[in-house]
Amino acid sequence: MDGSKTDLILKGLIMSEEKFDKNKLPSRHVSIGPERAPHRSYYYAMGMTEEDIKKPFVGVVSTWNEAAPCNIALMRQAQSVKKGVQDADGTPREFCTITVTDGIAMGHQGMKSSLVSREVIADSTELTVRGHSYDAIVGLAGCDKSLPGLMMAMCRLNVPSVFMYGGSILPGSYKGNDVTVVDVFEAVGKYAAGATTEEDLKELEQVACPSDGACGGQFTANTMACVSEIMGLALPYSSGAPAPYEDRDKYAYESGKQVMNLIENNIRPRDIVTR
Repeated sequence: MDGSKTDLILKGLIMSEEKFDKNKLPSRHVSIGPERAPHRSYYYAMGMTEEDIKKPFVGVVSTWNEAAPCNIALMRQAQSVKKGVQDADGTPREFCTITVTDGIAMGHQGMKSSLVSREVIADSTELTVRGHSYDAIVGLAGCDKSLPGLMMAMCRLNVPSVFMYGGSILPGSYKGNDVTVVDVFEAVGKYAAGATTEEDLKELEQVACPSDGACGGQFTANTMACVSEIMGLALPYSSGAPAPYEDRDKYAYESGKQVMNLIENNIRPRDIVTR
C-alpha cells in the first residue's frame, strides 16, 4: 500500500471493502470452530459474551505498577484505551508487564536491572500476544526502558499497533521556583559540599515531584515519547500533555479507536517504521 493511500485511510477518508474478517486474524486460533470450544469456555468464565468473542482481540498492555510516578497513571489511561477499542467494535484484553525505574534503581545494585528490563518488557509482551493470539496491541509506557521495550515488541510482532506515552510529571515549586528531580540530585551535591542544609534538602525532596508522570525534563522517557510520534507508532501530539491532564485520556481513547482502523486496513508497524 502506498503512503498516500495509507494516510487517507488513517484519516478516515477511504474505507476498506471489508471491516473485520475474523477468519483471517490471529485470534481465529483461539475463538473459531467447534475445536475451539475449550478456549471459548475460558472467555465465558471471564464474563465475555458470544459477540465479544466474535470481535478482534486487542491486547492493551501497560507497564503499570507502584514502583514510581512514571507508571502510576498508566492503568487509568488503559481504561480509556479499552473504551475506544470497544466503541470501535473490538474486544480489549488488558495485561501488564514490569518496569524498572532508573530514578529509584540508580546509585546501587539496582542499576544492573535497568537495561535488562527493556528486553524483559519486549519479550514478555511478545510472549503474551503470541500465546493468546491477539490481533493488535495498544501499549502504554512511562519510563526510560519501558517505552522502547514496548515499541520493540510491536515491531517484532508486526500486528497492528499504537503506542501511547503516559505523560510527563508536573514541575514542583520550591521558594517560588519551578523544580524537578534534577534539582534534588544537585541539592545532594550541595549538601555534601556544605552549601545547603539537611532541612532545605528535606523540604525540596518533598515538593520536587508533585504528581504522577515521568521525570520532568528532556531525558530518556520524554525523548522516546517524541520518537514514538516521529516513527508513526503514536498518534500525533499524544506525547505532549502531562500525565495528570485529562487530555491524555482523550488520546488514549482515540488510540483504542485507531488500532481498530489499523486492523481493518491491515496496516502494521513495519509498514510505517521503515528504514
